[in-house]
Amino acid sequence: MPAGAPAGPILKASAGDFASDLDLSCAEVGYLLDLAAQVKSSPAPFADALRGRSLSLLFEKPSLRTRLTFELAMKQLGGDSILSNGVIGEREPLQDVARNLDRWTQGIIARVFSQHTVDELARWSKVPVVNALSDLYHPCQALADMLTLREHFGTLAGLNLAFVGDGNNVAHSLMLSALRLGVNFSLATPPGYEANPDVVSQASALATISGARLRITSNPEEAATGVNAVYTDVWASMGTEHEAEKRRKDFRAYQVTEALFALASPDAIFMHCLPAHRGEEVTDEVIESPQSAVFDQAENRLHTQKALLLMLLD
Repeated sequence: MPAGAPAGPILKASAGDFASDLDLSCAEVGYLLDLAAQVKSSPAPFADALRGRSLSLLFEKPSLRTRLTFELAMKQLGGDSILSNGVIGEREPLQDVARNLDRWTQGIIARVFSQHTVDELARWSKVPVVNALSDLYHPCQALADMLTLREHFGTLAGLNLAFVGDGNNVAHSLMLSALRLGVNFSLATPPGYEANPDVVSQASALATISGARLRITSNPEEAATGVNAVYTDVWASMGTEHEAEKRRKDFRAYQVTEALFALASPDAIFMHCLPAHRGEEVTDEVIESPQSAVFDQAENRLHTQKALLLMLLD
């Protein structure tokens, strides 16, 4: 065990894959956040932890943070990675892609349009598959968000987090992760852009277990009042660009402005998974304010993904 890691051996992720947020147990997420904090503060002991191991990066969507943080994570842990674009669904069946990659590399990172693609890769691969973004979930982002909240406030249990905007993949993962870790979660979406009802049902069940509160509303002011963090995302994600103009009209009242952010707690932070469309979902004054934590979130993608890879591959 590398010096400085949480007490005991590195905990293996029980599910083997990280296709969705709930593939890690609540205890495993807690361990991962502790491990990420140790990797971040003392990286040297982990420098050779994954020597001899390699990752396949399968990307259907363009990426800055996801690609670079996974590549850097493997490099800084002593391993290697290889990027492959355009191999999903073009030349051979997905099950064949998965069974080739698991002969060559020790893990598959998939940033794709459809959750079905991630699930199929996990079904056929003998090595761990990580969801680096799909239409339904963005679990790696949620891990970094939880670490960021914990760094700013010292704890997670009892915090109040509001997501204002589209009920999309980021909102889904954030809702699931926050509620099971004891963070009260409010989601404010325009009519017609609500979160997936099955995900909301799962989240509600998790809130019952943890004692956290889930609030679903169409009123952004109601969601943001008194919270510790206000979170938003782009109004038109990759794959919905053709709806951009309609969404600008439908989401206009959901922009995080200085007035909306002022409703939050005085020590509140602003969060965004990036990239941001300044002047649309958030004003420049908010994202550039001292209370903005967006680049802390981006940095923590590296550290939480290091911890995840250690748990899956070590």
